[in-house]
Amino acid sequence: MTSEHAFDASAVRFDEASGLVAGVVQDGADGRVLMVGWLDREALDATLATGEAHFHSRSRGRLWRKGETSGNVLRVRDIALDCDADALLLTVDPAGPTCHRGTRSCFDLEGAPPDPAAQGFAWLETLWTTIDERAALRPEGSYTSRLLDGGVDAVARKVTEEATEVLMAAKDDAAAGPDSDATRASLAGETADLLYHTLVLLAERGLEPAEVIDVLRTRHAG
Repeated sequence: MTSEHAFDASAVRFDEASGLVAGVVQDGADGRVLMVGWLDREALDATLATGEAHFHSRSRGRLWRKGETSGNVLRVRDIALDCDADALLLTVDPAGPTCHRGTRSCFDLEGAPPDPAAQGFAWLETLWTTIDERAALRPEGSYTSRLLDGGVDAVARKVTEEATEVLMAAKDDAAAGPDSDATRASLAGETADLLYHTLVLLAERGLEPAEVIDVLRTRHAG
């Protein structure tokens, strides 16, 4: 598991009659619910020990590792308890379709078009949280803090510089062709810099990204 916080298995309230607890599995990339399974103490211990989701099979009456036959394992990032400590939320990185039908989620409807591949935008929440904390605390030695200390001109200048770098990287990639790993990596890196500095600019102005998302959502609806 990649969580920064240790999970306290002793706090879980397993059902007294069955010895089980429900486990809701969501994709760490975008929060999509992939499946619901049942864990007993053995399954929870195996999950914590291996970093891969294990469950208790009620039909077979035994421990099973998700993906043990298909190879579509669920690598666990984090486990959280609900407010009553009688249900688990497993945040995972799936290695392929989760459902036995070959769909990404067990909640995909029959005949529905396949889900587009998750792009991982949910991780931007983590980046924004870090930037927001730096804006509030201004820790010494932080690059984000130094940018913010320079005010709107300093941050906006970096956004302009990075936008230009994205343009140049895109032109280099177009000239090199689709099979150039080097220019493709350069474009990804420059775009990452632009996204980061744009979020810092929002923090400097006290504008939450949710307001930007609302604008995009409104335009999309139109």
